[in-house]
Amino acid sequence: MTATLEIVHTGPLALVEDLGRAGMGQLGVSRSGAADRRSHTLANRLLGNPDDRATIEVAFGGFSVRALGGDIDIAVTGADTDPTVDGVSFGTNSIQRVHAGQVVSLGTPRSGLRSYLGVRGGIDAVPVLGSRSYDVLGKIGPPPLRDGDVLRIGEGAGDYPEVDQAPVATIPTDVVELRVTPGPRDDWFLDPDIMVRTNWLVSNHSDRVGMRLVGMPLEHRRPDRQLPAEGADHGAIQILPNGFPVILGPDHPATGAYPVVGVVVDEDIDTLAQVRPGQTVRMHWSRPRHQP
Repeated sequence: MTATLEIVHTGPLALVEDLGRAGMGQLGVSRSGAADRRSHTLANRLLGNPDDRATIEVAFGGFSVRALGGDIDIAVTGADTDPTVDGVSFGTNSIQRVHAGQVVSLGTPRSGLRSYLGVRGGIDAVPVLGSRSYDVLGKIGPPPLRDGDVLRIGEGAGDYPEVDQAPVATIPTDVVELRVTPGPRDDWFLDPDIMVRTNWLVSNHSDRVGMRLVGMPLEHRRPDRQLPAEGADHGAIQILPNGFPVILGPDHPATGAYPVVGVVVDEDIDTLAQVRPGQTVRMHWSRPRHQP
């Protein structure tokens, strides 16, 4: 009998995600994929999977799953949720054998927001437009997991790595520092350097589409000026009409008509994925900003 996973509890939100569907912008479809690509990839590498095998992205813990039909090997990465097998703890960022009938549980994370449950062979959901990722804005891909769902496990994995547990830096619990490349529309604002002088509070109204920030609003040079819709990207910082920023997430719209004051550098995108509502974000220009 082929091993499967039965969802016991989903928690606030559990999604199947891989590395997304690249090259679909002309169809109005964003890449989507794992919000924290680094943690997703680490789970796969610990298990000898290719990087693009699907994992389960769990937001804020409260998740449990039962192994059925055979023994499996798993890894949990990202936010530390004190994962257990039948109540016995095992380490985050490590390889764990789970026997048929046992239940894997993820608690509330100590720090961070998103955890990734990988299984050797990957989650074998039906791909849509070449990806097993769910896009919460476009509602494309395998739907959000529900209690009682049964997931198939893929086949074919490579050799296990030389380590049993990967050393990973602790996720910050207070202030998160982000590097931002200025532009392309920073000249639309009277004082765009407010971005790097303000301690921004992450709003509760944040999700995989975008992270809303509250702080000192930016003032438009010409409030009546309209921006034609242009391409949007993960990490772009749009300024809404009220002057507050929203940082676009993996499920962002393909285009946007709000001016972009800067873009979070790619190396910090995974850090962004672990920021909780209520945390403070501080930004720094990654290079000197051109003065108009």
